[in-house]
Amino acid sequence: MTVLLLILSVVVGVFLGKHFGKKEKLAKNLLILSAGFLITICLNEVFPQVYAYEGSYNLGIFVIAGVLLQMILEALTKGFEHGHFHHHNDHSILPVALMVGLFVHAFIEGIPLANEEHEFSPYLLGIVFHNLPISFILGAFLFNGKEKSRSSSFPALLIIALFALASPMGMLLGNYFNPDLQPYFLAIVGGIFLHISSVIIFESNKNHNIDWVKIGLVILGVALALVLHLFHEHPHAGHIH
Repeated sequence: MTVLLLILSVVVGVFLGKHFGKKEKLAKNLLILSAGFLITICLNEVFPQVYAYEGSYNLGIFVIAGVLLQMILEALTKGFEHGHFHHHNDHSILPVALMVGLFVHAFIEGIPLANEEHEFSPYLLGIVFHNLPISFILGAFLFNGKEKSRSSSFPALLIIALFALASPMGMLLGNYFNPDLQPYFLAIVGGIFLHISSVIIFESNKNHNIDWVKIGLVILGVALALVLHLFHEHPHAGHIH
């Protein structure tokens, strides 16, 4: 079910992007909503789990490593993860750079899923909620932009397929790691989540005016994550089976 949910989050996002992708405002609003959700999951779920593990040291270094890793990946994707798809008119980033950047990003996020005790954990739903707007932008970019002529080509389909399978492949690999490494992988992903969500939320508004719609969407995303948090039974970290 986890693998199916991960794949569907990409497929549905690409489908919506193909049909509604010309509405750039909709894509940005979805990203802002997901950012509010993601940063709440990060601070309310991921980091508490990370620091609750017994016998784990220097975890803050791995959080910082996650932030730096995402900054490096954005050199490949040109900020695709937080809605900068208007920079992707340069054909030189396709297909290899974008494909590698998105794949590595999603692959690493999938590794901690191998040791999640609950099938529909907040961490999983955080990935799904984040995949939808990214996939929406990907679908819009491939099917509605200057790359439309590539939409049925092998490189474009390969990008979509690899992005859809990246997190499940990461989860599969995670089964072969020592469970004691779980807090370190979670810390890295926490850094990735923190960077992406904070960039989306805190990017300067046009003319530095208050954007009430943006604030409302962030609050809505936070509220959705908090509701999920309240109804989620937390496993006791530090006791890994």
